[in-house]
Amino acid sequence: MKKFLIAMLVFLAFSKLNAQDSDSLRMERLQLDSLFISEVEEPKDGKLKPKVLHAEPLYIDLIRDLGARKGEKEWNVGLGMFNKRDFNKYEALVEYEWAPIDRLGFEIEVPVTIFTAGEESATDITRPANRIESLKLATQWSFFVSEKAKTTLALGYIHEFEFVDLNQLGRTDIFQGNIYNPFFIAAKRWGLNYHTLVYTGPRIVKEFDMKREFAYEIHTNFHYMITGTRNFIGVEFNKEIHEGKLEAVMRPQMRVGLAENLMVGIVTGIPLRKPGENLSSFVRIIYEPGFRTFH
Repeated sequence: MKKFLIAMLVFLAFSKLNAQDSDSLRMERLQLDSLFISEVEEPKDGKLKPKVLHAEPLYIDLIRDLGARKGEKEWNVGLGMFNKRDFNKYEALVEYEWAPIDRLGFEIEVPVTIFTAGEESATDITRPANRIESLKLATQWSFFVSEKAKTTLALGYIHEFEFVDLNQLGRTDIFQGNIYNPFFIAAKRWGLNYHTLVYTGPRIVKEFDMKREFAYEIHTNFHYMITGTRNFIGVEFNKEIHEGKLEAVMRPQMRVGLAENLMVGIVTGIPLRKPGENLSSFVRIIYEPGFRTFH
């Protein structure tokens, strides 16, 4: 009985120490989160407009940070591989985004797509032609920024000048149509680490001498930002309604900082309702010249 009582006392002592360590670690994490968020949202010079820290999705990314401040800029390079039923699709993109004034962002992007035959492709399958997809110009305005509600609302517009297939260059006009894509964004941070974002709007494709094609996009996002960093893990649900049918892809993702101004994002695509598409992968390299934090 005496040994049992000694063992119980030792167990309770260790439990108390572990609880104290856990409380100490929790407080340390809260302090790190608070310091990091304060550094981004409330710079020490006090001259910049308020801004709410949000996690940005990696596949359908934003034109510029929500609540962007004058002078912010960013380069992105993206590489993706998509396993289709009858062929493989490879995507590459280069984009530059910047904020000439507070809360207004612009972006220029050039995406490229290359197709190769799949391992089990039938010999009579005609795969799509390789192409520089378009010259993509976009803008985004954060019209509502609330530090108290930890919420930002934004409106934006993307216009794409579609190029012809690479094998048609020099034989015909360089452009074959336009894509119009106005959109609305609502983002909220819950507490210090949890982030939600909705990105939605119509997408209208109008090729010359062809009928317009209309689709409606609804992209929903959930992310958890790691304590005291801009690293996160999360999931992006890309949904599109086209000709009365819903297509959906789930994209688990993570973003990791390699340096203060250099990050890499890794995305996996899992089709939920996307005929003819299998698993995909996408990597985005993000470089922000001049970005600095306290750590």
